[in-house]
Amino acid sequence: MEKLIIDASKRSIIPNIKELIRYKDLFWTLSWRDFKVRYAQTTIGLLWAVLQPIVTIAILAVVFGRFVGVKTEVPYLLYTVSGMSIWTYFSFVLSNSGNSIIAAQGMVKKIYFPRLIIPLSKAVVGLIDLAIVFVILIALMIYYKVTPSSNIWTAPFFVLLAMIASLGAGIWLSALTVRFRDFQHIIPFIVQIGLYITPIAYPAEFAAKSLPSWAAQLYYLNPMAGIIQGFRWSLFGGTAPDSYFWTSVIMVFVIFISSLFYFRKVEDEMADYV
Repeated sequence: MEKLIIDASKRSIIPNIKELIRYKDLFWTLSWRDFKVRYAQTTIGLLWAVLQPIVTIAILAVVFGRFVGVKTEVPYLLYTVSGMSIWTYFSFVLSNSGNSIIAAQGMVKKIYFPRLIIPLSKAVVGLIDLAIVFVILIALMIYYKVTPSSNIWTAPFFVLLAMIASLGAGIWLSALTVRFRDFQHIIPFIVQIGLYITPIAYPAEFAAKSLPSWAAQLYYLNPMAGIIQGFRWSLFGGTAPDSYFWTSVIMVFVIFISSLFYFRKVEDEMADYV
């Protein structure tokens, strides 16, 4: 039997990658459990994951497409779905990671394992929603006869950035919620506000041109603003991401790296707080 020794004196300030790999079976078990809990004993099962983004897209299309009259270079419905595809994954990981440590407090108190596995497992389940919205996006591109631009090869890069941003924000919230329970109530508010301050139903360039330079810089501190702008450019071409885009990219890595450091800092105390 393998002997596991936990030495606090050798505690590093960054997550132990080898240890995470050693607990990969637990990671996949938690991911599979979350998948079954989400869809087991539901009347419409996976169809619910389709209906949610469709309803949201319909509301945004009516508000911004009809009432506000936002103009886009491709059919507006397709334009909105392209933004929603990335946002759906981000909002799912954000919402589910926030309470993940508290929800698993029984495990956290009884056995040792890298706590980082818990929020990471939520990111895997979110890939289902991401894939579903991608299918809707491809179907609409075929329906509207929109050919992908020559920049399509960059699309995986923006999807990867979205995943890193989602993980970073999710890890931050999962750690903060353990000590500050108020975040359980703040997270839905963040998701709701983020839906409107992220360029899902309108072009990111609209915000950059409408706001003063300093305000536009603040707007792009939202990492999803630049990511969605870049993802649309990879699909439909048009104006390349401007200099503000790099503010979002920098924020992605600042959020992700800082989340790992903070999570590692408070990890040993989680069992005392949950």
